[in-house]
Amino acid sequence: MTKIDVLRRFLLPCIFPSTVATQTITVKKRLSTSLRDDLDETAANDGQETTSQDQEEDSVSPEDSNAASFSMTTTLQQPRPSKSMVIGTIFGQRRGHVWFCVQHDRLSTRPILLLELSVPTNQLVKEMQSGLVRIALECARPELCSFPLHSVPVWVVFCNGRKIGFAIRRKASCQNRLMLKTMQSMTVGAGVIPAGLGSSGSDTEEIMYMRANYEHVVGSADSESFHLINPDESSGQEFSVFLLRSS
Repeated sequence: MTKIDVLRRFLLPCIFPSTVATQTITVKKRLSTSLRDDLDETAANDGQETTSQDQEEDSVSPEDSNAASFSMTTTLQQPRPSKSMVIGTIFGQRRGHVWFCVQHDRLSTRPILLLELSVPTNQLVKEMQSGLVRIALECARPELCSFPLHSVPVWVVFCNGRKIGFAIRRKASCQNRLMLKTMQSMTVGAGVIPAGLGSSGSDTEEIMYMRANYEHVVGSADSESFHLINPDESSGQEFSVFLLRSS
């Protein structure tokens, strides 16, 4: 072997490292490819996990949905009794019986409820001097259970817990309507109507009256109540009438 061949054999690889460079580039390409593959696999796995979680959240069983709706239903408040304001008038002759009249509109001469109580007017006045009057009208007759509450013809009357007689539902007579027409301009007040206008056959006595706004509370088909509203919201006269029917 000549000296030129020996020099070519040992020096050329050092000057032109083609094989090493090619191998190095190849290795770098393989490394980058493997890293990219790893990243793609990780992203794919994350996507599969997210998809599975979304599917688990979306796939709610009917029992779970019913339970959720049931829990929402149970948190709702119970319906409250309906309330409205009406005009109530207590009137009667001095030596006669007490009447209780309820109107939606003071201009109307046809009351929605008109009751004649067997309570003497002077006795009710004495009860009202104590500042607290609770009149309960009770009906326990089974044959009247299907009647509307305002159509019950006869009631048993209790005043502050004591039985004091009966109450009868009445239709407004011509004298009643004339009296209500006389009081059309009045919403709240008390006084005396001169003799000549009455609720019974006798027109020789003046009529005492007390008119006010009442809170009308309908508890059910078998219970209603009327509570006097003081005009100035003061703790004055407290007067309530209850209609109660037991089946």
